[in-house]
Amino acid sequence: MNDWPEGWNGDNRGGNGYGQGSASGRPESARSMPHVQRRPTPPQQRPAPPRQPQVPQQPGGYGDAPEYDSGYNTGQVYGSGQDGRGGGGHGGGPGDRGYVQGRPAAAPDWRRRIKIGVLSLVVVVLAVSVGTYFWADSKLKREVDLSKVIERPKSGDGTNYLIVGSDSREGMTSEDKKRLHTGSAEGKRTDSMMILHDGSNGPTLVSLPRDSNVEIPSFVGSESGKRFEGKGRTTKLNAAYAEDGPELLVRTVEFNTGLHIDHYVEIGFGGFAKIVDAIGGVELDIPKAFKDKYSGADFQAGKQSLDGQQALAFVRTRHAFTSDLDRTKNQQKFLAALASQTATPSTVLNPFKLYPTMGAGLDTLIVDKDMSLWSLGQMFFAMKGVTGGDGTSLNIPISGSSGGNLLWDKTKVKQLVEQLNNDEKVTVTGN
Repeated sequence: MNDWPEGWNGDNRGGNGYGQGSASGRPESARSMPHVQRRPTPPQQRPAPPRQPQVPQQPGGYGDAPEYDSGYNTGQVYGSGQDGRGGGGHGGGPGDRGYVQGRPAAAPDWRRRIKIGVLSLVVVVLAVSVGTYFWADSKLKREVDLSKVIERPKSGDGTNYLIVGSDSREGMTSEDKKRLHTGSAEGKRTDSMMILHDGSNGPTLVSLPRDSNVEIPSFVGSESGKRFEGKGRTTKLNAAYAEDGPELLVRTVEFNTGLHIDHYVEIGFGGFAKIVDAIGGVELDIPKAFKDKYSGADFQAGKQSLDGQQALAFVRTRHAFTSDLDRTKNQQKFLAALASQTATPSTVLNPFKLYPTMGAGLDTLIVDKDMSLWSLGQMFFAMKGVTGGDGTSLNIPISGSSGGNLLWDKTKVKQLVEQLNNDEKVTVTGN
C-alpha cells in the first residue's frame, strides 16, 4: 500500500522547487483547504483573554517581528501600577499618595484649615466668656437700693464709687475669727471708707476716716420706709452705717460732700483675706516696722509678701499709729497694690488663678442694685491706675479735731468736690 498522497512517489518527496516532481501544477501551499466553521464558545464558557503585558513590547530592531495585538482592552491604564494609582516602571505604586485612581490628588487646603481652626477657637473663647460672665454675675449680692436715698446732689462728670470695708464676720468660723484676730462682735460696722472717682483725668482715691465729724441729715429708713428728720446732729461717719446701713451712709456722704455717689461696693473681713490668698499674696514695701496686738500685726520694715491674715492685720491696725489718718494711708497703699498685682496676665489668663480669685471676691461683695460686672471691672482697673502714674490718692482735707472727731477743711473739701464733679485734674492735697 502506498502511504504517499496521490500523484506522489518516492522520487519526488524531496523536491527542491514548487511542485517539482508533483502531480499537481501548483504549489502545495496554494492548494485549496477545506473550510471549517467554528462555533463561538458560549460567554460563560469563553476562556479569559490572556493578560497583556504592562507595557506593549516595541520592535527591537531589524529582523524582529511586531507582537500580535488582539485589540482586546483589559481596562488597565498604561503607565500606571497594578492598582492604577502609580506609574508602573516610573516610580509610582500603591504607596504613591500623589495620585488617586490614575490622576493627581488635590493638595491640602491649609488656608481653609487655618480658618476653620481660628473659627473654632473663637467659638470656644466666646462660649467660655459668656459662661464666665453669667457665673460671676450670679454671685454678686445686689442688696443696696440707692433709689431709697433722698435729696441727692446732681451727678457730675465721671463715675464715683463708695468703697466700704466692713467688719462683718459673716461666713467665718470660730477658727477663722481666732486666726484673723477679728473677735466675735455681732452685726457689722464700717472699718474703712473711700471714694474712688474714675474720670478722663485719671482715677482719684479719697479716704474718708471713720472718725470724721459729720452731720446726719434727714433720711428715709431702708427697712421701715419712715422718714426721719435731720436735727443738725453730728457724729462720727461710721455711726451712719451702724444706724441704718449702706443707704444712710451714702446719704450722709452725699450731704456732707455734695458729691453724687453712682455705685456702692462693700467687702467683709473674710472676703478680703480670701482674695489675697487666692492670688498667692500681695507684695508690699513697708517703710517702718510696727506691731499691734489687737489686729495681730507684727511687721518688719522692707519688702515682703503678705498673705490673707497679714493683709487684714495691715489694713486694720489703728493702735500702732497716733492718728486714724495713718491707717487710711496704709489702706490706700494696700488696695492699690492688690489691684495692681491682680490685674496681670498671669492671673487674668490663668483659669486656675482667675476663678478662685473671682469666686473669693464675688462671694462676699455687696453692691448696689444697678451695679454691673462691667462697672465693677472699671472700678477695679481704676483702682489699679491709682498707682499707675496717672492716678491720685489722698485723705479728705482735715482742719483739726474736736472730742476725738476729725474736722474736715470745708474750703478745701468744696474745691476738691468741684474738681471731681467737673472731671478736672485734682490739685487739692490732703493730710
